[in-house]
Amino acid sequence: MKEIKAIIRPNKLPILRNTLMDTPGFPGMTVSKAEGCSAPNKVEKASIKDELTDYTQKIRIEIVCPDEVADLLMDKIIHVCQTGQVGDGIVWMTDVTKAAFIAKGL
Repeated sequence: MKEIKAIIRPNKLPILRNTLMDTPGFPGMTVSKAEGCSAPNKVEKASIKDELTDYTQKIRIEIVCPDEVADLLMDKIIHVCQTGQVGDGIVWMTDVTKAAFIAKGL
């Protein structure tokens, strides 16, 4: 199993949700609000106000899925959420050694 996490622009969530829901094997996802800032010197600040308020609203997506669909889901996230601009976000994948649905038990 794999876990895919992504930080994306909020305006990309509706189209990403629809795209993922149409993907065979999509197991569902968790969505939460997040905020963050760019790495130092990546974005030029125009004023001291920009320096102090550079946190931007983002959406965090978490998906635990079978290995067979993980690469496809990650590729779809990148394709849908990419604008080519600084601040598009990041997506990463990690191995999950064990997972269980709480309602079903072990």
